[in-house]
Amino acid sequence: MYVDGFLFPIAKKNIATYRKIAKLAGKVWKDHGALDYVECVADELVSKHEGKVVKSIFPKMAGTKAGETVVFSWITYKSKADRKRIMKKVMADPRLAEMMDPTKMPFDMARMGWGGFKPIVEA
Repeated sequence: MYVDGFLFPIAKKNIATYRKIAKLAGKVWKDHGALDYVECVADELVSKHEGKVVKSIFPKMAGTKAGETVVFSWITYKSKADRKRIMKKVMADPRLAEMMDPTKMPFDMARMGWGGFKPIVEA
């Protein structure tokens, strides 16, 4: 298996708009063979550790500003080679052409972090 992971800040007011884009993107990725496509918006960014409230590092990693929250997402593939094949098809898919314009995205793509990951445990 191979995983693409993403983390980025988004204005809370833009979440509904992003959800529409993500639904389409998820369909496109899965139509071309991705095993799974998941988009998550932060819900709980504090926890208790030894009785103390501890802030999550996610907002800092994503570089959030006032009025923003964090989106954490991933796409899974059978293999890294499969990811390469699927990504080529996705990037050529006309359903995504309009959303490939960074000026039309509901978040700043320059502030998105992403990477490819090799799983070390699958349960």
